[in-house]
Amino acid sequence: MSRYDAWLAGGARTPVQLDGSHFEVFVRTGGNGGWCTLLHGFPTSSFDWHHAWDALAREHRLLAFDFLGFGDSDKPVEHAYSIHEQADLAERIWQRHGVERTVLLVHDYGVSVAQELLARQRDGALAVDIERAVFLNGGLYPELHRPQPGQLMLLDPETGPQIGKLMNADTFGNSLRPTFSPGHPPSPQDLAGAWASVERRGGPAVAHLLIRYIRDREAHRDRWVDALERSDVPRAFVWGMLDPVSGAHMAERIAIGLPDAELVRLGDIAHWPQLEAPDVVVPHLLRLLR
Repeated sequence: MSRYDAWLAGGARTPVQLDGSHFEVFVRTGGNGGWCTLLHGFPTSSFDWHHAWDALAREHRLLAFDFLGFGDSDKPVEHAYSIHEQADLAERIWQRHGVERTVLLVHDYGVSVAQELLARQRDGALAVDIERAVFLNGGLYPELHRPQPGQLMLLDPETGPQIGKLMNADTFGNSLRPTFSPGHPPSPQDLAGAWASVERRGGPAVAHLLIRYIRDREAHRDRWVDALERSDVPRAFVWGMLDPVSGAHMAERIAIGLPDAELVRLGDIAHWPQLEAPDVVVPHLLRLLR
């Protein structure tokens, strides 16, 4: 059994209602203790957390799910995907599992969902109490986000749909590898699992729709940055400094905007800390989530 198949075997697709529509969403839970919700990145899935799962589960009751359009969740082809809708999805899943309080552990695409959830909590519009949030590399400040060439091609209205049609395991791997550090390249098993999560349920056909989260970040920049910097929720950051997308340049901006927050700088890690060096990263996560 592949790593990805084993990951799927530990969860199940769950019915969810969003804005009057019915979807099936992959959800995985496990562990003991207080709730910890894991939010994954683009273009992959909750499988991104598989190296950290067992260690985190010894101290937390974990809840991970694939965002709509990702992994083993439904991937409707005629759909306006948005960060706001993914935040709604998190709320529905929390309600289904009886979550009243949770810590957040988030990465990449998931950082924007977390920012919207923090904004809702600050507005008094969130039923769940976010106790603390730990962020891994992501575009917290949209003006500093540096998309990869393939992402820009996906974002283009004309070329985007064609890129999805041409996507395969080789082109996917070639686009993902530059976001890993030279000293910690993706293993063949992790790369195969990431591609399997993207390919599943026709994912390449919606890739150009999912990438519009970049425009979401631009449109809601002030709301989400304000929530990030002014929330009363304790926040901490574990950051791969070699990340070409959101690396050292983003970390320096975090240090300015949140001077009192703990920022762990990982000098030899790039965009995927939890995949590149779990033995180094997980102890930081356990400490910061307590």
